[in-house]
Amino acid sequence: MPSISRKGQSMPESPIRKLVPFAENAKKKGVRVIHLNIGQPDIKTPKVALDAVKNNNLEVLEYSRTEGSDTYREKLAGYYEKQGVHINASEIIVTTGGSEALAFALGTVTDMGDEIIIPEPFYANYNGFATANGVKVVPVVSGIETNFALPPIEAFEKAIGPKTKAILICNPGNPTGYLYSKEEIEQLAALVKKHDLYLIADEVYREFTYEGKKHHSILQEKGLDQHAIVVDSVSKRYSMCGARIGCLISQNKMVIKTAMKFAQARLSPPTFALIASEAALDTPQSYFDDVIEEYVERRDLLLDALKEIEGIKVAKPQGAFYCIAELPIADADDFAQWLLESFQLDGETVMVAPAAGFYATPGLGKNQIRIAYVLEKEQLVKAVNILKEALKVYKKS
Repeated sequence: MPSISRKGQSMPESPIRKLVPFAENAKKKGVRVIHLNIGQPDIKTPKVALDAVKNNNLEVLEYSRTEGSDTYREKLAGYYEKQGVHINASEIIVTTGGSEALAFALGTVTDMGDEIIIPEPFYANYNGFATANGVKVVPVVSGIETNFALPPIEAFEKAIGPKTKAILICNPGNPTGYLYSKEEIEQLAALVKKHDLYLIADEVYREFTYEGKKHHSILQEKGLDQHAIVVDSVSKRYSMCGARIGCLISQNKMVIKTAMKFAQARLSPPTFALIASEAALDTPQSYFDDVIEEYVERRDLLLDALKEIEGIKVAKPQGAFYCIAELPIADADDFAQWLLESFQLDGETVMVAPAAGFYATPGLGKNQIRIAYVLEKEQLVKAVNILKEALKVYKKS
């Protein structure tokens, strides 16, 4: 048979989705699976967004503009203005999810064989996007001991080489929940200016910050106009993961001009999803206040319950809705599969995301899992209890 491309063969599997067949088999056997593995919020999508689609009287579902409608991008610029980010509509390209925005960013600033530096652990699909673009990920390790804070800037400087084109961060972080401080962003800004690199920031969780902490966007950094590229999305902000609407933002005109060529190749973002996303911008602040209060309660409940399990270490998230837990086992991949194939408690088990897939350095994260606390508190308590009992049995097996 014809051969598969080397690029295709080297594409990594998603650590979040690769266990789905085992979960489906468990469900077929009558086992209820509690999903801690995926960041699909159970928070209701704002009614104003759903109503905009339900009440629409379009008779022809036409192509949208390649860069997104003027009205949506202008309203987006107004949204960012309220966040202290001063941009205009022409500096925004609407994309099919934040994923496409990241793919456009890498396609725009890197060539085959180039390198990007990413503090790890990081969102697993960064590995996939890099592979698809023929780009090498150069990791800089952060640790659970420091709550996954930004590694020393010297580590980034040491990682910079002749093929380095960009530093990529996620803020607040997936999978760690770490929120970079203004001072940490300033350090990165100074570094990319010194070495003439791009700083790409995935800021899709910007709303989800806790304990009075504020998100500091790279677009707020003075003198970074030609270096800063932001990836954003409506998926988590409005609990609209299925809309698949994101955006790429940069004040660098050549970045936008080049990214537009990638956008034109895929024609346009989906029309109904654009309508819903534009309407979602009218969501009142009270919606976010309630959501953040709920996530803080879930986070605190989860962390307290996990700390009761002997041998577990857990980092405290300051944003997003994920945490990394280090388990008293050798292989979290094996444990996660075993949970779905061989363990149940009162007819229920738990699906987690093994954390090794969130690292680029081989061997790191082998005993860690990512937990998404996007479930109701009662389900989180039940899930942690299942983990506790499962670890007792797994250690003996």
